[in-house]
Amino acid sequence: MTDDLETHRFPCDQCGADFRFSPDQGAMVCDHCGNSAPITNSDRPKAIHENDFARAIKGLDQDEVEETRVMSCTNCGAQVDFEPSIHAAECPFCATPVVTDTGTHRHIKPKALLPFSLTEADGKDAMIQWLGRLWFAPNGLQEFARKGRKMNGIYVPFWTYDAQTASSYRGQRGTVYYVTRTVTRDGKQQQIREQKIRWSPASGRVSRFFNDILVLASKSLPKKFTDALAPWDLPALEPYTPEFLAGMRAEGYTVELAEGYDEARDHMDRVIERDVKFDIGGDRQRIQDVNTAVSDVTFKHILLPVWLAAYKYRGKTYRFVVNGRSGKVQGERPYSAFKITIAVLIGLIVAGIVGYFIAMNQ
Repeated sequence: MTDDLETHRFPCDQCGADFRFSPDQGAMVCDHCGNSAPITNSDRPKAIHENDFARAIKGLDQDEVEETRVMSCTNCGAQVDFEPSIHAAECPFCATPVVTDTGTHRHIKPKALLPFSLTEADGKDAMIQWLGRLWFAPNGLQEFARKGRKMNGIYVPFWTYDAQTASSYRGQRGTVYYVTRTVTRDGKQQQIREQKIRWSPASGRVSRFFNDILVLASKSLPKKFTDALAPWDLPALEPYTPEFLAGMRAEGYTVELAEGYDEARDHMDRVIERDVKFDIGGDRQRIQDVNTAVSDVTFKHILLPVWLAAYKYRGKTYRFVVNGRSGKVQGERPYSAFKITIAVLIGLIVAGIVGYFIAMNQ
């Protein structure tokens, strides 16, 4: 890798304008003359390879690391790759006007990505339909979004982790049984059936291979938004090539590799706990301790496609994200004080009418 940042341009072979990746055609398309070309990068990897986690923590080979020029938003902290010709922009995550950094960001190269399969128009339609289902949303916001600016195609960074685990445990197995006893209530004897649990020691081993535990590597959007965009069709991942990013943007990761692994381990522990309870069996389970050995940990840095819109409406910023593959939508839920007031008044009127008829029939 040289000190100069590599600029990826894909000139049209007919008119010289830039190709852009077209989600609906799955190919490179020239906006100027309409010429199209398949993605045939001869340097593109033929397969997606995992990276060794332990080795990466100690320091990757230089060919696994790259430098890109990024814009850092002072409001939300997003780091988004920009071409060297761009010197000012608006943050696509929060609509804050920013001036791009002139520095560089050194990071682990992406290994794979899911290409966009939905167009910007598809993403906007999905967002507007989602807004239309929110009864308490301001009427003007849906219209504002329909007529508003374009959505941004963003490749959002994620880590995936693979690992082999072997766990030994100690606990207790509970067996439910019932006893019948006689009690006196109001001077009368009654028989009641009472549930009890008989506990017995339990121990054993469980093992599991975890494949592609997905961890968001960005802090720009609320995690609940991006989590709710799942599931992602990870089997359709493509080996990384910059042609897929033509006309889009890519966010740099701000969750480091080791931090992401901590979250992946939390996920593993929850799954292992379920495995242990299943292995203990019985009607109830108690876990006293679990010792897990983790081996063969590997990872990938991948990019997933999101159509993103950040709208300033009446002084407030609303952010919406759309899964660039499935069209699933999440975002900040706007509320109309007028609609809420009307709903409350209608509720009070209905309650008053119901109360009146109840009183009349008594």
